[in-house]
Amino acid sequence: MAIVVLVLWLFTAGAGFSVLITSNLKGDRAVSAAQLVPAEARTAGPVPAVPVSAAPVKDRFAPPSLVAARNAPVVPGRRALLEFAHPALGIIGLAFWLGFTLVHNRVLGWIGFGLAAATACAGLTWFTTNVRAAKRHDPENPENRENRDPVDPAPSFRGRLVALHGAGATLTVVLAGLSALVLRG
Repeated sequence: MAIVVLVLWLFTAGAGFSVLITSNLKGDRAVSAAQLVPAEARTAGPVPAVPVSAAPVKDRFAPPSLVAARNAPVVPGRRALLEFAHPALGIIGLAFWLGFTLVHNRVLGWIGFGLAAATACAGLTWFTTNVRAAKRHDPENPENRENRDPVDPAPSFRGRLVALHGAGATLTVVLAGLSALVLRG
């Protein structure tokens, strides 16, 4: 049963990779200085310079890109964090599950199951965040028409691949939990 979960996990990872390849989240999009500034600040007019050091030093010769970089948040946004965390947790969990499959150590199985559950939670959060972003960018929705961000496009995924990836992930988490419960080391 552990081997079935391992193969299913690899299948789910392949479906997830296909989702990323066919989406508009490819790494070939360039980041401009305008993307570093929040949408509210772009419509409010020029962004004031914020000094890097604690001393209040004004740099009136700073180009807009430097001002935008200084004003950008240090912590990445939710979408960027989930874009990294979901596949990273999945790969680490797959490695633990491979260890469990090879040596049948229960601790490795429970760690693999925990990482599979954390990966599923991160994936659901990422999916929800992307759905909300898509609704915010929907031109048909009149209440969000003025709040659209023209620089950062809404993410788009193919529905069938997302459904396939989600179904495979659900089955993987359920079977991983059952395998960790049933198999003894």
